[in-house]
This record gives sequence, structure tokens and C-alpha cells, in this order.
Amino acid sequence: MKPTLLILAAGMASRYGGMKQIEAFGPDGETIMDFSIYDAIRAGFGKIVFVIREDFAEQFKLIFEPKLKGRIDVEYVYQHIDAHLGEYTLPEGRSKPWGTAHAVLCAREVIHEPFAVINADDFYGSDAFVKAYDFLMTECSDTHHAIIGYQLKQTLSEHGTVNRGVCSISDAGDLVGVVERLNIFKADSFVHCTDGMVPEFLDPNTIVSMNFWCFSPSVFSYTEKLFHEFLIAHGEEAKSEFFIPLVADTFIKENLANRVEVIPTSSVWFGVTYKEDAPAVREGINKLLANGEYPIGLWK
Repeated sequence: MKPTLLILAAGMASRYGGMKQIEAFGPDGETIMDFSIYDAIRAGFGKIVFVIREDFAEQFKLIFEPKLKGRIDVEYVYQHIDAHLGEYTLPEGRSKPWGTAHAVLCAREVIHEPFAVINADDFYGSDAFVKAYDFLMTECSDTHHAIIGYQLKQTLSEHGTVNRGVCSISDAGDLVGVVERLNIFKADSFVHCTDGMVPEFLDPNTIVSMNFWCFSPSVFSYTEKLFHEFLIAHGEEAKSEFFIPLVADTFIKENLANRVEVIPTSSVWFGVTYKEDAPAVREGINKLLANGEYPIGLWK
């Protein structure tokens, strides 16, 4: 069975100030997602699942359904704030989504095969999808997941701070732990992190998570268990979020048999955290098109 690509496209994009998930960055109006989907199709993925907000589903489908019809199977799921709460009662006034791991959980009913998870607004590059496909087809199991790793210095913004899952890696190349670090920025030749944690200065070559994960479907039941624990501990906090790195970190530490392999990629990464990042993304895409890595008119 071919693996599935799960695209997280329900984010609020508060720092960006607009719906960057569906903004045109390519010369023919392509979104960043278009390039990820194109890479996934040519790598061999069999289905795309979009996690989106229901309030812009119609607009979203109008953009993607004409492009993808007949090319790959597509499904849509919505990240409702009251989904998978179990016996927990939604706190009064809570409007913020529960985060990336909750978004993954919302796709539980439509994914029954090994799958990869990516962000809608990150460009990951073709090599990353080829390596993810190979892992999902040949190595993925209930105790063996993976993450595609990028160097921190290649993932920073010139226009503000970013948050990154900083990876600790064993000599065997497996993830030992991942910690979500906040407010990361480059100043002079140093990379600073002003979130009150240590170390304050990070090695530019540190491998970080850009939310490109490879999972067995067994991760859904595990994630739901952790989500209920998270709600008890942090559900009353207005801005609390349930991140994928927390799931991966706990998965590793609860059972010595569990592995999350770190798969490095040579792909170029770029993304849009801030409006000011957009010109650099367009320039990067145009360079890849000029070099022949993608066809002009992606879906023609």
C-alpha cells in the first residue's frame, strides 16, 4: 500500500497576517503546497490528506481540486477545536487550535497506512520526499518512525524570531529527544534563543524538526492518549498547544524499543513565517524552476 501525505493547513498564520497556505508563490500561481504535492506524487505517494479549517474549505477546494483531479487521491479533514476531547470539557473562551499533534489526530479516521506529515507553508524539496517515501515503504513500523532533519542555520528568518524543535541525536542516528525552542534568531555570527531555557546560544548546524515526520498509523492511538494527558495538565492555559515533537519525545522515552530515525536531507528548505519572507521564497522557487528541478507550469 502506498503511503499518504498529511498536510497541516489549518494554522491561523497570526505572525504572517494572512492565509499563507493558499498564497501564490510560483509564477503560475502555485502555492508552496503545490510543490510539496508535486514532489510527493513523483516520489510515489498514493494519497493527500489536507487538515484545514472548515470556514475556508470551499475556497481551499476550489484551488486544489482542479489541479489534483486524476493525479492523486485527495481527502479533507477539519481541525475542530472540540475534536477528540473525550470527557474533557472545552474551556470557556478557548478559540486557539490545540496545535500540530491535535491536527494529526484529526486525520485518524481517513489514514490507515504509513504516512508523512508536513506543514503547508514550508518548502521541503524533492530529496526529502524521496527519502520519506523509501522509509515509509521499507522500514516504518509501530516501533520505528522517522523525522527528516534540517540544519538550523538553513531554517531561520531574517525578519523575526522562529520556533524550532531542536533534536538530540544518538551515535546510531536516532532521535534521543526533541525540545521545542522558542524565539530563535540570528545575530551576528550567533544563533540566539530567548525563551528562558538553556543553552541560550545554539549551534547553527544543529539538526531541527521542520515538522516533516514519518509515522505508522499506530501513532494515532498513542497521540490520543497523550492529548488527554495534555488536556488535564495544560488545557486551562489559554495559549497551550499540543505539538508533534512532544509526542515523538514521549514515544522515545517511554519504551526502549521505540525508535525515531533522523534522516538528513540535502534539500533546500524555505518557509514564510513573516510577510517579509515572501520575496525570498519566490526567488528560491524561481531559481529551482530555472534550474529545471520543476517544470514551468507545474500542473500543465
